[in-house]
Amino acid sequence: MPDTPWDVIHAERRLLATDLAKLPPAQWEVRSLCTDWSVYQAFGHITSTAKMSPRRFVAGFVRSGFNFERFSAKGIQAETADGPAATLAEFQTHLDDETSPPGPIEAMVGEIIVHGEDIRRPLGIAHSYPQEAVLRVAQFYVGSNALVGSKRRIAGVKLVATDEDWTHGTGPRVTGPLLSLVLAMTGRSAALVDLDGDGVPLLDERSKA
Repeated sequence: MPDTPWDVIHAERRLLATDLAKLPPAQWEVRSLCTDWSVYQAFGHITSTAKMSPRRFVAGFVRSGFNFERFSAKGIQAETADGPAATLAEFQTHLDDETSPPGPIEAMVGEIIVHGEDIRRPLGIAHSYPQEAVLRVAQFYVGSNALVGSKRRIAGVKLVATDEDWTHGTGPRVTGPLLSLVLAMTGRSAALVDLDGDGVPLLDERSKA
């Protein structure tokens, strides 16, 4: 029987926890692909989201003045107050949780894949995600502007995966591994080195906007 989205999320949480279990202190402060955050802050965000429920999200969003950046910052601050070992221990108590903020389950799969790469790539940690899950996330992001503005970012560009029978859009081509296309469409400019085509400069420009 194929893995459900929650099966993928639970498995990827475990694998991320394993990768981070013996991380030297200095590496927690490395800048993540989400450049506003360190590796530790990105992990704090993942931990906060793993504990989130619709009710908790709405309450926190209201208290943050309906400002998502402020809301996220508060969650990160709460989860990173006691150091990496405490954050990792807290995350491990929520590996199998199936609560989430309001929204489609694909957003939660994208959360663990994209933020997982935000952490792993700067640290030089190679990881292979289930290709079916990456495909599902790609299909979600090309049609969504929620939070990361991926639909707007890729407008007028043709994306072509080199490791999967998948294309999207029309216009200047951008080709490369599907995971790197996902990272690029979510604004991770560091992933552009994996991509080729005359549409890459346009994605680079939009990622910096």
